[in-house]
This record gives sequence, C-alpha cells and structure tokens, in this order.
Amino acid sequence: MRRIAIDPRENWQQKVEAVGLVYHTPDDDSMDRPYWDESSAYEFTAAEIDTLEAAGNEMQTMCLAAAQHIIDNKRYEELGIPWAAIPAIEWAWENEPPAIYGRFDFSWAGAESGEAPKLLEYNADTPTSLLEAAVVQWSWLEEMPESLVSANRDQFTSIHDKLIAKWKDLDNYLSKPVYFAALDYPEDQLTTVYLRDTAEQAGIPTLQMFMSEIGWNDELQGFLDPNEDQMFSIFKLYPWETMLGEEFGTHALDTYQSVRWIEPIWKMLLSNKGILPILWELYPNHPNLLEAYFDSPNGMSSYVRKPLFSREGANITLVRPDSQAIETDGPYTGGRTICQALAPEVVFEETDGNLRYPVLGLWMVDQECCGLGIRESAGPITDNLSSFVPHFFV
Repeated sequence: MRRIAIDPRENWQQKVEAVGLVYHTPDDDSMDRPYWDESSAYEFTAAEIDTLEAAGNEMQTMCLAAAQHIIDNKRYEELGIPWAAIPAIEWAWENEPPAIYGRFDFSWAGAESGEAPKLLEYNADTPTSLLEAAVVQWSWLEEMPESLVSANRDQFTSIHDKLIAKWKDLDNYLSKPVYFAALDYPEDQLTTVYLRDTAEQAGIPTLQMFMSEIGWNDELQGFLDPNEDQMFSIFKLYPWETMLGEEFGTHALDTYQSVRWIEPIWKMLLSNKGILPILWELYPNHPNLLEAYFDSPNGMSSYVRKPLFSREGANITLVRPDSQAIETDGPYTGGRTICQALAPEVVFEETDGNLRYPVLGLWMVDQECCGLGIRESAGPITDNLSSFVPHFFV
C-alpha cells in the first residue's frame, strides 16, 4: 500500500459531475482541498486487497454473531437501546426483512506494516460516500493513462452490480413503489439518489422525498407520501436512534411489521459503538479488533473515547500519554461512551509537509464485502472535512 501523487484530469469537475458527483468541492473555505481529491491515489497489491476483503467478511460474520449475543442476553441497555424498540428489533432479527448495505471503517498501513487491518467502527445503518466508491473512482481509473497508473491495474469495487442484484432479489418482497427518503444534505442526497438509481436499474418503481415530507394518518394507522398515498416500503437514510426519539418514532415501532423499512431496525445493534467492546469481549485479541470497553479505558494509556451514537468524528477524545488530548465538538454529549485502543498510526506526508490520515471503508452489500473507498483527513480523527481519494491495485 502506497500513496502516490497524480495530476488531476483536465476538467475533472465536469467529469465527476457527469457520473453523478455534484458535490465535489465545498462552497465555502471549510476544506483546504476538494472533497473529491484526485491529486493522489492509493496503490495496493492484489494480495492486500484479498486481505481487506477477508477482514470485511470475517467482521460481518462476527458482528452478526455479536448481534445474536446481544439479543440472547438482553444487553440492550448497555447500548442505549430504548426498551420500546426491543420487540421490533427481535421481530426483525427473526423475520429477516431486507438489509442492503453497510460500511466498515478500518485502519491499515498495508502488508509491509506487519499489522493486520484494525476495525475502527461499523456504519451499518446510514453510510454515505457510496457513489464515490461504487462509480466515481471507477470512472477515474478508466481514464488514467498507463504512464500514471499501470496498465495491469484494477479496482476493488463490484458494489454497483451487487446492489442491482440485491434489489432484484427483493423485487417480490417489496411493495411498490419503494420510497427513498433523506435529509436535505448534499451527501445524504447523493447517496439516496444513487441507491434509488440502482433500484430502478433492477426494475423496481421508486419515488424520492425528504424525511420531513413523510406524514402520518391516524385513521389508516399508516405513513403517507406528499400525495397522501400510504407508504409500505421505505429506504430511509436517517439513523434509527434519531428517528425513534421523534414524534413519529412510536408509530414506526407500532406498525413495524407492516412497513418494509430499509435498513431494518436491528441494524441499531451494529451501527452503535457499543458493538466494539462486545466484539472484544466475544473475540479477545482477534487480530482485526482493537481493545475496547464501555465507559472506562480500563488501564489503557492510549485510546479514543467515542459516544455510542456519534457520527462524522463528532465528540471524539483522543488520548495519548505523551501529548495533550485531542477533542472534537459535536451534539453527542451526556450519553454513554466506549473507549477503544488506538490503532497503529497510518499517516502519509506530502511533498509540502502536510500530513494525510486515511481510513479504509470496506463496503458490504448483502452481507458480502465488495468494495473499498478511502477517506483522508488532515488529522487523526476522520470528520466531515475529510476528502475522498481513489484507489487501484496491481
């Protein structure tokens, strides 16, 4: 694994827009470089990609076993799961309504580091940067000249084909149309529009709306779209823990068995940071896991503290014994936290001295690892100011 500098394509903005990435450069000065950053790329060997794919598949198996453990042992309170949600979670777990996708975040410096890839967390409910991983970086690779990227190159992404195949498998299970709902944020809209397109390519009729446009009818005991048609199949790019705390959350639980929500509510068990200490408890010293505990560092001198439901690097505290703690702001205060050992540092220095910290996102579709997307940050905490950098392997 190595990071190489590459000249961006001429008119790259128009080229990424042509494949759907309309949000490639922030409108303000919040980032020191574009969100889509093709001034560099990560090169892997085929063996390294095999290692990552195997790690993703093994973590998926372990996470499903951990979810079964939580359900069997009623460990919901440790994860901050509201008691009202438990019947729906257990029904969904047993009846297996559709689950489409998720993204593991790993830290790894490649085979030469002598370390195994280390799991940082699992966004099993509302992962974004999907279009970039599935489509945009592939179109970039196809245009790269051999002088910059070897002719014998490939990319770890079969995400697009896997998504279409999964929707086809679900065709007879889903009521039509399938609604796609998200907040009015560029990143969320990109992901939702892309997922909707894969469903359309699978032959499934769809409609798109904002989360705020979903209505409720007491007489029908059902959710309504803006045309007041009842909704029965809904993909929502919106966290379950947030949804359950809102006015319609009770209705979602009461009618759960009659509405096909994607992702299913049992994903609350896996997208929760509390899955990390449970994994460590069940699989101590596993090479792909980092030591982790609820609330306390339990004697660790170097660790990161994360709220159970934090996202995009918010409210993180990174502690090292020989330096001042690094803390980030955010809205996830006051709740329970986990402490996770720091992964071996992965950092690359650019020619101008700037440091770049990559996180490797392994995409799961239908429980199978099928793609890689890399986000980079200027510091050791990946946040909403990170850039997406393409990759290839030889």
